[in-house]
Amino acid sequence: MQPTRRSLLLLIAALFATGCAITEPIARPTLSVPNAWSERATESGDAVATDWWHDFGAPELDALITEAMSAAPDLRIQAERVVQAELALRQAGASLFPALSLSGGSGTRNVDGRESGSTDLSLGASYELDLWGRIAAGADASRASLVATRHDYDAARLSMSASVATTWFQVLTLQERIDIARRNLDIAERVLRVVQARYDNGAASALELSQQRSTVLNQRKAIEPLEVQLRQTRSALAILLGRSPQASVAADVRLHSLHVPHVSAGLPSDLLLRRPDIAASEARLEAAAANIAAARAALLPSISLSAGAGIGSAALLSLADTTRTLSLSASVVQKIFDGGRLRTEVELQRSRQRELLETHRRTLLVALKEVEDALADSARDANQEAVQREILAEAERSLRLAELRYREGADGLLTVLDAQRSLFSAQDQLAQLQLARLSNAVGMYRALGGGWRNAAP
Repeated sequence: MQPTRRSLLLLIAALFATGCAITEPIARPTLSVPNAWSERATESGDAVATDWWHDFGAPELDALITEAMSAAPDLRIQAERVVQAELALRQAGASLFPALSLSGGSGTRNVDGRESGSTDLSLGASYELDLWGRIAAGADASRASLVATRHDYDAARLSMSASVATTWFQVLTLQERIDIARRNLDIAERVLRVVQARYDNGAASALELSQQRSTVLNQRKAIEPLEVQLRQTRSALAILLGRSPQASVAADVRLHSLHVPHVSAGLPSDLLLRRPDIAASEARLEAAAANIAAARAALLPSISLSAGAGIGSAALLSLADTTRTLSLSASVVQKIFDGGRLRTEVELQRSRQRELLETHRRTLLVALKEVEDALADSARDANQEAVQREILAEAERSLRLAELRYREGADGLLTVLDAQRSLFSAQDQLAQLQLARLSNAVGMYRALGGGWRNAAP
């Protein structure tokens, strides 16, 4: 080996031995997590399972969510983003390996009437020594981005299952409200027949007859908007399932047959490990630190090795009587002036890190608030539903008594009208409170991460 070549290899080996990769610490927000929830939490509730929708006791809901998990367009879009992140990681990791190239050619040329041919075949290799860890940091950033994208997919699955459940509950509620409106229409028409009979016998005035007719018309008018809303909600549910909006979605379950589960909220500190959006935000902070390390390493010299071997011949399309060549070289490149581009890139990555840090802080705060709100809503609506059932029982009793007294002539029609309005309102509000309780249970599952656990916090 020639002295110059030996010296070059020793220099490269020394640089490789003394080089150290640049690292950047992962920034994390300082946040004081409370020891307990401000709202009263149910300690005796069930733990959140990954298939939490089974707790509502509706096999039809289980089938709908299973369908959405496999056919929903939003989930398929997010799944492709995971594939793209995996390919980006593979692409970034490829830079850690040498690049090989093979080339060959054959041709003729004529110089002053003298024609000559040549044929050559060469193999080249190039490799950048990652002394400062720039390429490895880029691969680490891609790896963290892949982890974040996978957590985003988990968050999308949780959001999709919650949306399907909530929308299905809305369908059931609208069906229940339409049934209530039709029953109330039957009641109003029954009272109208009584008023009509009393009017025909001279016991009721034309004003009372007109008032009851108005009640019937108003009750009939209230049905159509609910039917339109039901069709629109069914279309929204069909789209969540990946179906055509015109496709019918069966909902044969009665609203009152569903079970409202009680869930244990656990401790606030546990929440940080069981929400996929928090894990995704954490992974993005890791990617930001790796991007800063890569930008800092780009300020330092880059060292590349290249080698080549080839054979050539003076014959056309033939490798007879070949000559052989072998080359080995190393190069060092250091930016002297680039208008501040590389240093600006470092500051840009630091700014993005600060942005992601505040985004992560906001994600943590929003997660804590969502659980607090879910606890408050669950307790409030449970109490409201219990009171509303009592109000409904009294409204039904009041209407029976008002109709009886009106038939006997002890009270006027105004009492019956007020009793009808109270009953109609009480029934409709009870249905909406049942929806609120079911939706709040879904919101609690969603706020608690839907049974998801971070395997690598």
